[in-house]
Amino acid sequence: MAGEPQPLPKPAPKKFDRRIIDGPLPQAVWMLAWPTMLQNIIGGLQGVVDHAMVGHYVGLNANAAIGVSLQIFILVIVFVASVFSGMGVMVARFAGAGDAEAVNRTVYQAFLTAVFIAMGVLAPIGYFSAPWLLSLVNAAPEVQREALPYIRTMFVSSIGMLIFFMMSGALRAAGDVKTTLRMGVLMTAMNVLLNILFIGGAGPIPPLGTFGAALGTAISGLLTAGGFLWLLFSDRLVIHFSPTMSFKPDWPIIRELFRFGLPTGFQGIAMNLAGLLMLRFIGGLEHSAEAQAAYAVGYTELFSLITWTSVGLMGATAAVAGQNLGAGHPDRAAQSAAVAARIGLSVAAVVGLAFVLMPRVLLGAFALTEGVGFELGRQLLAFLAVSGFFVTVALCYTGGLQGTGDTKGPLYISIVSQVIVPVGWCLAFSMTRGLVASDIWLAIVLGHATRATLSVLRFRQGKWRNIRVAVPKATTP
Repeated sequence: MAGEPQPLPKPAPKKFDRRIIDGPLPQAVWMLAWPTMLQNIIGGLQGVVDHAMVGHYVGLNANAAIGVSLQIFILVIVFVASVFSGMGVMVARFAGAGDAEAVNRTVYQAFLTAVFIAMGVLAPIGYFSAPWLLSLVNAAPEVQREALPYIRTMFVSSIGMLIFFMMSGALRAAGDVKTTLRMGVLMTAMNVLLNILFIGGAGPIPPLGTFGAALGTAISGLLTAGGFLWLLFSDRLVIHFSPTMSFKPDWPIIRELFRFGLPTGFQGIAMNLAGLLMLRFIGGLEHSAEAQAAYAVGYTELFSLITWTSVGLMGATAAVAGQNLGAGHPDRAAQSAAVAARIGLSVAAVVGLAFVLMPRVLLGAFALTEGVGFELGRQLLAFLAVSGFFVTVALCYTGGLQGTGDTKGPLYISIVSQVIVPVGWCLAFSMTRGLVASDIWLAIVLGHATRATLSVLRFRQGKWRNIRVAVPKATTP
């Protein structure tokens, strides 16, 4: 009728970006990589804010509580979220083939799996096993008191983080990384604001300390997950859900998710185990406290300038290689890893040069400016300047392998290069003449060099060309 308000037209569903399979490869890789790099940097800064605030309002025990809790939580989440790596393989392959229906059904089954794992496994088991887990890592009693409400809140609210990881992987594999960047920035901004509100208290809200940090993370994650769900039903994404689709579990698709994803989960466990063993070796050095400080600053913080870039390139390579393989362009898929590696090597060269020429400036930003701690940090940065070249090549080719469906290869390579080689190297010296810090720093370089070499060789074997991903059959609602 005249004069009645007309409903707004529904936006047309977005289509897959065909530049990934038709356009210049360097442009395709960079287009997918830079938003992930920026998101990694912003996410890393969020952790810095959390630690700074609880340290100011609560003290060192709160910082230790968050550190211990996150070490446990991330180890669990890395394994659980591995199913999304399997989803990424399938989504990239189907997107490359232009099969939007298969993409949508695959992502929905990953969503169902995430909800079940979060609500049916992580929330109840994590809540009741939290005291035992904190005892397992030998957290001091005063640290456990601060950590217990933090880690329980993280486990109970894990659905928000899992859906964020799921949607980030799905959209990246489908070629849409800008939406993930926008949602990631929004989640980080909400987290920081809520933490300011809850940690120190404001108005009628009392200071909640460590629990407030967990509460801010939980609420921002849940709100972001709700935003993603709304976008999925609004036809504003390249992936979308429909009220007419089947909402039942599709077991063949779920089995495929785990077939491709579980090796990545075990790879994450192997990497974390290797890190714990290296920390144990560092703790046995003559100047263990100084060496641990140098390792925390040099390897955990400053080396992230390279790994943030490399992880972004790894995700981009996985999407580009997977989509081109799905589109029937295996030669373009084969070239994608080399293109990404060249971009990563240029970044590694710039950062490595800064490590060699400006160690006092870089270490000074973390108050590591003199004494044994500075000397060990300067020594470590020199080794990491070399290691950066190897790790960026390793991650780019790992992305190529995982994106095309070869997730078992990176698992075996990680066990050899990140566990057997560095741990064996350190163990040999500790049982003979005794370890010194440079032995451990060299072990890191040898591990990364081995991983890069094996990853390149595995990718060039080309076995990934013959990996098949079954197109899921449609089911009726």
